[in-house]
Amino acid sequence: MSPGSIITFVIGFITVALVFRMLRRGQLKEKYAILWLSLGLVTLVLTAFPQILLWTSQLLGVQVPANLIFAVALTLLVGVSLHLSWELSTVEDEARTLAEEVGILRTTVSRIENTLNSPAVGGPREQSADEADCTDQRN
Repeated sequence: MSPGSIITFVIGFITVALVFRMLRRGQLKEKYAILWLSLGLVTLVLTAFPQILLWTSQLLGVQVPANLIFAVALTLLVGVSLHLSWELSTVEDEARTLAEEVGILRTTVSRIENTLNSPAVGGPREQSADEADCTDQRN
């Protein structure tokens, strides 16, 4: 094995080890771990058996095997970017919906408090122990 192959093999091994570590700690979701584990394992296999890359590049008509690696890497990066953009859009929509719901709930609570404390209902009244606890918890 050449020094470049050894470095590539070490990088692939570190990638697989880090993904497993992050999975065990709950820092990485399974759906993303599959992508990174696949990438690390493919790197390990192609480093151990470079003839697979040569055979695949000849089969696809790519003259330089490195160009095949770059094309696949570029495709993967575009796919990951697109997926993460979709996830971000979904999270932004959920955050906006939650913020609107919190605003509606705050307005409703404020109106109820004003109604309970307004003079038209008989003036301000004393709070029960349960109401006092709820008020203390909100503040």
